[in-house]
Amino acid sequence: MSAREQILNTLRANTRETYDMPDLDALEPITFPDPVAEFIHKTTTTAGASLIELNAGDDLNVVIRQAYPDAKVVASNVAGVQADINPDIVEDVRELMKVDVGVVEGAIGVAENACIWIPQMTKEKAVCFASQQIVILLSRDAIVSNMPEAYARIAASEVYFQKYPFGTFISGPSKTADIESALVYGAQAARGVTVVLRGER
Repeated sequence: MSAREQILNTLRANTRETYDMPDLDALEPITFPDPVAEFIHKTTTTAGASLIELNAGDDLNVVIRQAYPDAKVVASNVAGVQADINPDIVEDVRELMKVDVGVVEGAIGVAENACIWIPQMTKEKAVCFASQQIVILLSRDAIVSNMPEAYARIAASEVYFQKYPFGTFISGPSKTADIESALVYGAQAARGVTVVLRGER
């Protein structure tokens, strides 16, 4: 008998009461009267990200440079974004390790937890994780109340996973408190996140 089986058998032998799994279908997903307002609130509080609301006539490149005036290397393949590195054409993915700011397109924002679905729309997905700072562009009309709504949109999409079989949810900067119980930013990925919200209010 393996050590794993011994542990499991010991647990089973000492289990006094068992409970049925809850009926998840009976749970109603949380909804908000104003998902955009809730998303903004959660992004700037719970998620720990910055948020900029783009107004009509604002120059996106100026907004990005104002948010990160000391950035020397910007990476993006988003149309209209002035970038120093295009992650679609880098010869070596390690070039993205020197990126100060990566600019990517978010497809769906989730109000309940400030997560943003980012499908892989560039050859090197590492731009989302190797960049020191991430700017996520998101349309106001792409914000939903909860994760079931977000997954339903993903499942219904005929665009995602066609060219690249990857996508990820990002909610604020990378952080962990596992190291000596101290909160550390940038432990696994970007140290900071700025969401640029586009579209009419």
